[in-house]
Parts: sequence; C-alpha cells; structure tokens
Amino acid sequence: MTTPLTDDYPYAVAEVAAGELRQRWGLDHVFAGIVLGSGWGPAAETWGEPLHETSMADVSGFVPPIAPGHAGRILHYRWSGRDVLVLSGRTHFFEGHGTAAVVHGVRMLAALGVRRLIVTNANGSFRPQWPLGQIVALTDHLNLSWVSPLVGARFVDLTDAYDPALRARALQIDPTLVTGVYAMFPGPHYETAAEAKMAATMGADVVGMSTVLEVIAAREFDMKVLALSIVTAHEASGEIIDPDEVVAVAQASARRTSGLLKAIIESD
Repeated sequence: MTTPLTDDYPYAVAEVAAGELRQRWGLDHVFAGIVLGSGWGPAAETWGEPLHETSMADVSGFVPPIAPGHAGRILHYRWSGRDVLVLSGRTHFFEGHGTAAVVHGVRMLAALGVRRLIVTNANGSFRPQWPLGQIVALTDHLNLSWVSPLVGARFVDLTDAYDPALRARALQIDPTLVTGVYAMFPGPHYETAAEAKMAATMGADVVGMSTVLEVIAAREFDMKVLALSIVTAHEASGEIIDPDEVVAVAQASARRTSGLLKAIIESD
C-alpha cells in the first residue's frame, strides 16, 4: 500500500528524514540549521571536520541539487555544546521538482527541533555602490515566483519573516554588512533589463532564484530566520552575467564570512 499524497504528505516525509538522522547520528534536539547557497560551500571548510556527514541522496525525501556551487551534503557540527546541521546546497524551484522538494530540508530541520535558521545565497544587485562580494542581510522579500510551499489552509504571517533581532546581532558582529530587500524570480534564466527595473521599482535591492520559499516554510514552524546574500553581479548594468563567475565571487566572500555564521549561532 502506498502513502496517500495528501497535503500532509511532505511533512510526513520530513519526519521520516529527521528520524533517519536521529538514528544514524544520535541526535536529540538540534539547535540551529544553516543552508549554504550558491558559492557558500567553502564556508564549511573553515569549520573543521564535522561530527557526521552524508549525501542528501542518502536521506529520504531529498532531491540532490544540480546547480553549480551546491555540494548536496548534510553536515553535523557541535558548537558551544549546541548541535547544528548544515545543508550544503539546495534544490531550486527551477529544477522542476515542485515546492515540496525545495523546502524539504527546512521541514526536516523543523522536525529535528530547529528554531534558528540561517539561509544564504548569491544575488544580482540593483545598488551599483555595493561592490562584488558585499554581504547583504535581508530585511524582506518579494516573491516574484508567484508560488508558495504551503498547501491547504495554512496561513502564515510573514510580517517579520526575517528576524530583526538576529539581523541586528549579525550587524553588530560584522558592521560591514548592509541591509536590503530580496526579490525571487523562478529562473533558471536571468531576468531581462525590464524585469530588473520592475523589481527595483517595486522595492527590491537584490534579486535571485532561491531562499524565499524556504523562509516561508521556516516561518510556518516559527523559526527565527537570518538571510545573508552575497552580491555577485550588478543588474541592468549592461554586464553579461556568467554563472561560473557568480559562484567564484560567492566562494571568495563565503570563506571570509564563515566566522560570522558560526558566531551568530554561538551568540546569546
């Protein structure tokens, strides 16, 4: 007999995935989760050997990511006595597996007890004064994918989707951060100059193809979310966007910023 595909089905699969990691790694309560987006993988290289590590492909419900700069690994660390799980890479909506696959990792983290989440990505910026490699702490988003990971009568308040207290802590630890609004397009093509102008007119400072659906899913579970985004290109500037260059810029900046991610998890 197969499990019926009800609205609750993705949550049940997330519980199964959480149970697998509990059994394999002896996890009890996981304090925090980190999602390493495009080019952010090298941040984990500065944290030393994880206590445990596995491929996403070996955990129920995951669709291994295919985008450049996404390793498709799950890492387990213990910082200051707190268990932390790192998802090195993410499945994007443009990969065609639906919203449930995009947010499965976040739902698994919720099933493991995570209530603090850091999500990261790379962006194209509408602010020419922000240099490549600049880290932006997101304050809000525009969901220009026009989809939601929530199905059925699940009404989630997104007023403070990006936690002000966590953002303030990040700015205190690293005053070089700037703040801005992120717009998500579905991709995988980059937006046209007219679309970029539209997003900027609507209030976006940066644009990308991820994060928003994960944040919505996290807020359903009352997670406190911090989102950090690396400027890897300048939108509507006439420059050609090279995907490999996007990853390279993000990787260089992520190495410098890895200490910030760890410090935010350890602070309180």
